[in-house]
Amino acid sequence: MNSYASLCDDFGVSTYVHGKLEMPTGRETVLHFFEAVQKVAPKMTEFEKRSDTEYMLEEDRESGSYRWTSLDHRRLSAGFVNPPTLEDADQHNERVLEIAPYHLDLNGMQTESMDVLYYFDFLYQGNHDEVVAEALTSGTPLEGLVQVPAARVLHYQPTMMLALDDACQLQARLSIETRTNAYQVRTNSFPESPVTVYFTVRQFWGKQPFKSFAESYHNQRRVLDELVSTYVVPQVINPLAKAISAKQ
Repeated sequence: MNSYASLCDDFGVSTYVHGKLEMPTGRETVLHFFEAVQKVAPKMTEFEKRSDTEYMLEEDRESGSYRWTSLDHRRLSAGFVNPPTLEDADQHNERVLEIAPYHLDLNGMQTESMDVLYYFDFLYQGNHDEVVAEALTSGTPLEGLVQVPAARVLHYQPTMMLALDDACQLQARLSIETRTNAYQVRTNSFPESPVTVYFTVRQFWGKQPFKSFAESYHNQRRVLDELVSTYVVPQVINPLAKAISAKQ
């Protein structure tokens, strides 16, 4: 398994192409696109129409490791949950990005941006916001608030965005999603659910130096991996994993 999978309960690599115009939603176009994806990934057999404008094709989730692709009216998405290696995730995402322009008439002019992201899920049965605050405010000016007597943290979902070039065309975003509400805190009754750490590298289109989506993906994934391995893992992932482990 890839090294990131050992740090959390579930790990995924995803890519999202955001369009300026609506994506094609005609029956034949949609089916031809997903059939083309299925030809290069025959195990992707689970097809679902989730709404009038959203379609999903994925592998069986029961194995715990599966590929997926979705299309809605303004976005093309693909990803690999718990990929055996990062190269496996790259292969799937890049193939979808290579197929899409031919079947969906997708081109740079109508593209707003493209995201490549990692996400890390930590299953935890307790106050998500509290454990995130304890993990990430230690040694900061906010640490005292977390330690106010009789106080309980109700909301702590830190987000940070970075511009990675002078034109702000390449950006990175860290966000943490918690799933605890005030009722659960009040009753001290918490279901087991994931705390999720997302780290995204976004390339705005138009003035980017890349000729294809796959080429941009390769660069974004490289930048993403450098930032995650150097900063996010030691400063966010590891402290959060340690804080959750100490409470279980």
